[in-house]
Amino acid sequence: MSRIGKIKKRIVAPDPLYQSRLVAHLINRVMLSGKKTVAQNQVYKALEALVKGKNKDEVKEAGPLEILSTALENLKPVMEVRPRRIGGAAYQVPVSVRADRREALAIRWLIQAAHKKSNKEYREFWQKLAAEIQDAYNNTGTAIKKKQDVHKMAEANKAFAHFRW
Repeated sequence: MSRIGKIKKRIVAPDPLYQSRLVAHLINRVMLSGKKTVAQNQVYKALEALVKGKNKDEVKEAGPLEILSTALENLKPVMEVRPRRIGGAAYQVPVSVRADRREALAIRWLIQAAHKKSNKEYREFWQKLAAEIQDAYNNTGTAIKKKQDVHKMAEANKAFAHFRW
């Protein structure tokens, strides 16, 4: 066991435009090879596109931060399964998800779903991200399906809940 002590959780500084830690987390997860300004531009364009909608004249009443936070709230899982070895067999034991992990999983699933979207329909990543955030806001899409699959797996393995540690 390590004797170093407890690891302090690093606090992420809010992003410069919206002053939101949630947007800063999203930017940090979108970032590739340390190119933060590129990631910021992608996320900000996606959030702008959410507000403008399909038509330029049609402006939604909710702001981009409200849409993003609602979408991520819809994506946050409550339960997940974790493997537990007992008597030589590995059981998938359902456990509740910590609050910080919920947010991390929601952001991760959102970005993965955006990356999987077709390049024929959406030319740039920010368009894919905006579409996936909109889908999550409406409780549809690939990321929501991932959350439902995780919940279904936890529900299916409810019999092993007594193995919780």
